[in-house]
Amino acid sequence: MKPARIQVRFADLDTMGHVNNAVYLSYFEMARVHYFGQLLGTNWDWKREGVLLVRNEIDYIKPILLHHVPEITVFLIELGNKSIKMGYEVKVGEDLHTTGVSVMVAFDASIGKTIAVPVGMREALERLPKK
Repeated sequence: MKPARIQVRFADLDTMGHVNNAVYLSYFEMARVHYFGQLLGTNWDWKREGVLLVRNEIDYIKPILLHHVPEITVFLIELGNKSIKMGYEVKVGEDLHTTGVSVMVAFDASIGKTIAVPVGMREALERLPKK
């Protein structure tokens, strides 16, 4: 699976000239969308078999600058009955700049309730690298 390649925008930067800490959550979201697209395709019913983000963790190792082209690899940490724990490695070239973790729950927005991770999503997520 190909990592998600991110284009750093000028608006992503803070006064220090590097990507602002809050922007990394958007980068993680872009990476999840990229990976879910590869795993589940474009016809997945996200309203009935979606996910709801419940937790994020970020470790900032090195700053990302405007001219960098970060790539984010997503991996599976844990797959529960209703929960999904995914990890991220943000690299520029071979250098690790940031790591992170997100916890999501499977969610049916049409009824407003958590659900068991759908079978098709479970099978797709199990194809991710593990850590």
